[in-house]
Amino acid sequence: MQKPGGTLSAAVREHLRRLCLREFPCGTGSWNKSRFLPRTWRAWKELVPREEEAGNPGEETVEALLGLVRSPNSPWALPEGSSAEDHFLKELAIQNPLVLKDTFFYSYFRSLRVVDKQVSLVDKGLLKFLNLEELVLSANQIKEIDAINLPPTLRVLELYGNKISSVECLCTRPPPHLQHLGLGQNKLLGPLESLYVTADYWPNLVSLDLSFNDLTDLQGLIASLRTLPHLRVLVLQGNPLALVPYYRGLTIDSLPRLCVLDDITVSPSEKYQFRGLSRSGDLLAREAQLVVTIGNVKGVLDTSILDPEPGPQGPFISYSYYVTYDFVEDEEGERSTHGGVLAEIVKPSPSTEQLDEDIPEELFREAEDSPESGLSSQSGELEESEGSGHLPRVTDSAEELAKLRPRIDPRLCPSPGTVLFSTGREPWTDVIPCHYEMHHTLRDLVPLKAFLLAGTTVTIVEEKILAWPAVPSAVDAVLSSKSGKGEKDKKGQKDKDKKAKDRKDQAGKAEKEPVPKVPKEQKASKKKELPKELRQDPPILRVLGSGLVALEPLLVGAPLVSEVCNFGVIRTLETDNLIALRDAKKNKNKKAKKAPEPRKSKTKVPASLEKSKSAVHMDDGDYQPQPLTVEVQVQLNQYRSAEEALREMSL
Repeated sequence: MQKPGGTLSAAVREHLRRLCLREFPCGTGSWNKSRFLPRTWRAWKELVPREEEAGNPGEETVEALLGLVRSPNSPWALPEGSSAEDHFLKELAIQNPLVLKDTFFYSYFRSLRVVDKQVSLVDKGLLKFLNLEELVLSANQIKEIDAINLPPTLRVLELYGNKISSVECLCTRPPPHLQHLGLGQNKLLGPLESLYVTADYWPNLVSLDLSFNDLTDLQGLIASLRTLPHLRVLVLQGNPLALVPYYRGLTIDSLPRLCVLDDITVSPSEKYQFRGLSRSGDLLAREAQLVVTIGNVKGVLDTSILDPEPGPQGPFISYSYYVTYDFVEDEEGERSTHGGVLAEIVKPSPSTEQLDEDIPEELFREAEDSPESGLSSQSGELEESEGSGHLPRVTDSAEELAKLRPRIDPRLCPSPGTVLFSTGREPWTDVIPCHYEMHHTLRDLVPLKAFLLAGTTVTIVEEKILAWPAVPSAVDAVLSSKSGKGEKDKKGQKDKDKKAKDRKDQAGKAEKEPVPKVPKEQKASKKKELPKELRQDPPILRVLGSGLVALEPLLVGAPLVSEVCNFGVIRTLETDNLIALRDAKKNKNKKAKKAPEPRKSKTKVPASLEKSKSAVHMDDGDYQPQPLTVEVQVQLNQYRSAEEALREMSL
C-alpha cells in the first residue's frame, strides 16, 4: 500500500512496477531472447522481433505468452477491474518489450487514473505527460492542487473523494481547454466558492460536478454559473442548498441552456412549469421543510394481562405507548396539523440524588424519630408497607447516591446535535394509531445534511405508571405536625367539645329516622371503587423496539422515505391466548347486559361445543405472531411549479 503523503509521480512509478512489464511472461529473457535484434542505437519503431527466430526450441511463442496474461485463471493475469491502458501495456510488453521506455510512457498516456493511492501532492512531474487529456485522482488525500503542475492539454479533471476545501487553488492557472470538472465528495464550504466557477476561469466547461459538498448559497452559485456559456450538465445534489423546496425549479429556470441536472434530463415541461421563478429568486426563503408522519403501531404486547388484580391498597397500574424519533432542532414557527405541537422533548424523570438534595436533612432526622413515619432507628431504612415499593436509604455518600439514580436506556436519549420528539401517549389496542404529523422548518442546512446522512432512530416505548392511595409520607407528616404544633394546644379542647356534641345529635337523629337498606350490588361497587386521590410514581419506561431509518435518499433527489420498521416478534402464544380469553369474556359480559335472559332449553349442548364458546384457544400450528412494526414517513417538501413556490412565499 502506498504510504500516506505520497506524490503523484511516485504513485505512477509504483503502479508501473506492479504491472511487472519486465518480468515473465513480459520483457525479454530466456523465453524469447532470440526473437530480438541486438540492442543498437536506432529509432524505437525499428526495434521489431526477428520472425525467422520466433520458433527456436526452448522458447515460448507470442500466442502462448499472451494466453498467460489473458486467461482469468492465470497467475500472471491482471486483477479484475484493471484499466484498458494496463491491459494494453501488458500485451505490448510481450509483443515488443523494447518499446517500453520513459519517453514512450510520457507520450503514450492520454488518460491517467490514480485512484485510492493515498496521493496528497500533485507534483510537477505530471507535466512530462505531453498528451494527457484525462486525469482521474479520486479517493486520495489531496487538500489543494497547484494548477501550475496541471498539463495544459487536460480536458477532464476528476478529484472526487478528496479533502479540497476551495476551488481557488485550481484558478491560478487552470487548464484552458477543460470541459469536465469533478469535485464531488470534497469539503467545499462557504458562499465565496461561487466566485471561482465563472467563465473567467473555465470558458469551455461543459460539465460540472460539485455534489456532496457543504455549499449553501444557491442564489449566489447560480449567478456565477450563468456566466458559463457551454455548461450543459450540472450536479449539485448532496449539498445543503439542494434541500430547499425550490432548488430544482430555480436552477432550471435560471440556466436555460442546461440539459441534465443531477443525472435527470431537464424536460421541456419542467422548463414551462418553472418559468419566471428566477425573477423572484432572491425573495425565496433559504430554509428546508420536512414532514414526519408516524402511522400505526402493530404487534405490541399488552403487558397488563400479566399483572395481578390490584388490591385496595394498590398498586393501580396503567400502560401507555408512544413512538420517539430524533431530529435536528427546529427553528421557531414549528407547526402541526393537529392544532398544537404534538412533539415534545422526552426528559428523564428526576434522579434519586436530586430528590435527596431537595429535602433538608433535618426533616429526615425528625422523620426517623417520629413513630408515625415507620422508620426503624436501628437499621436506618424505611419499612416496606403493603403495596409499596422499596424506598432509597438516606445516605451522604455521593457514590451510593449515584448508584440509586435510575438507569436510563440510551435509546431514550437523543443523539448529539438532535432533539427527541414523541408522539402522544396511546392506550393499548391491537393496532395503535398514532395519527402523528410534524412539520420541521430548518434554516441551518449544514447540520441538516449531516443528520440526513446519519439517519434517525425510531423507538417504540412502553410507559408504565403505578398509582397508590394518597397517604401522607413521613416527611409530610413531620411538616404538618411541625406547622400545626402551636395551634393544636389552643384548639384541642374546642375540638373535643364539638365532637361530643356531634355524636349526641347523630344518636338522637338515628332513633327518629329508620336506617335505609343499601342494595348488595351497591355495596360491592363501593368496595371496588378506586380511591379518589392517588399518588403516582415516576413513569417506568421500557423500550420495546428501536432501529435506524436511513434518510440519505432525500439527499440524492428522493422526495419521500417511507418505511415500515420491523423490530421482530415480542408477543407469544401464551400471552395472545390470555388476551383472547379476556376479550371473549368482556364481549360475553356486554352481550349478557344488553340481551334478555334466554329461556332454558331442554336440548343438551355438547360439552365440547360449550367449551369452545367459553374459551378462545390458538394451537401452535395455527399461530402466526404479529411482529412489532411502526409506519414511518419522512418527506422533503419540493415545489412542483413556480406558482406553488410564489404562493408559499406570499404566505
